[in-house]
Amino acid sequence: MAKLSHYDEKGRVRMVDVTAKAATSRTAAAHAFIRMERATISSVRRLKSPKGNPLEIARIAGIGAAKRTAELIPLCHPLALTHVDVSAKLCQNGIELTSQTTATGPTGVEMEALVAVSVAALTIYDMCKALERGMEITEVYVVKKAGGRSGMYVRPGKRVKR
Repeated sequence: MAKLSHYDEKGRVRMVDVTAKAATSRTAAAHAFIRMERATISSVRRLKSPKGNPLEIARIAGIGAAKRTAELIPLCHPLALTHVDVSAKLCQNGIELTSQTTATGPTGVEMEALVAVSVAALTIYDMCKALERGMEITEVYVVKKAGGRSGMYVRPGKRVKR
């Protein structure tokens, strides 16, 4: 049976010891969606936010956040990321965000991918809140990960049509 890795045998919180793990190529991809009204989407499409282009600013915020994941998540290992990318796609009922992260090291990069899309979504909210306060950030999940002892993971299930 699987167990939580951030607890020792006495139930105390701990940082996972990855000293003996081999440094291998690790990749991860994550997804988030920010649901919004059509009028807000139209404004974003026309790039009429008073703070600039929300999609580009969100991309940069997500990339920067991925690089600082260990500062945000208390027991996360600091990693030397070799690649981070965040993309934002306008959809009929919101904005779909995806991230890809890569590193060579002893632990995975799923948290970095999740932080990237989460901060990108929060940035879009911040950029667009003057237009709509009821936006909803949903569907934050790991799409896939590769590398390390546990190998490949691909999220099962159908994608939601946008």
